[in-house]
Amino acid sequence: MDDRVDRAEAPDKAGVIAPPPLIAFAALVLAAGLEWLWPIDVLAWLGLGVRLPVAAALAIAGLLVAVAGERRFARLGTDPLPWRPSTALVTDGIYAHMRNPMYVGLGLLMLGLAIGFASVWLLILLVPAALVLHHGVVRREERYLERKFGDAYRAFVAQVPRYGWPPRRSAGG
Repeated sequence: MDDRVDRAEAPDKAGVIAPPPLIAFAALVLAAGLEWLWPIDVLAWLGLGVRLPVAAALAIAGLLVAVAGERRFARLGTDPLPWRPSTALVTDGIYAHMRNPMYVGLGLLMLGLAIGFASVWLLILLVPAALVLHHGVVRREERYLERKFGDAYRAFVAQVPRYGWPPRRSAGG
């Protein structure tokens, strides 16, 4: 029996487990609760003068990366929300360097918040949040995009790393 899903039978959506901002927000709320119950002051020794510039740089970089990704979607007229149908495969701009800039940007923003607030709990919770995002959102999106766009998506995957690292060399150079 063929286990592939016929394109006509499959729903035109990725079937993600939760909106990515909700996953990040859950990590923030849980970290805040844990900080209140069991504070860990390991990062406080750095001082705000060190933490703030690092946090700001990470948060700003994250926002720039995420916005660059969202703008590419807007230019092609496709919806960036992973629970809605994709109408185009975005492969240019920042997507020529990473397949998931909005999620990379969200991760950088969260890392910046963790450092800025000296939250060891948020640093710890970034790991399970990233795993939930990877397996519950990204992998599901990848299966959906491969089913929807076929060879064009497989070629994109072969050329562009998922999260921008390690960079891949183009065939011409």
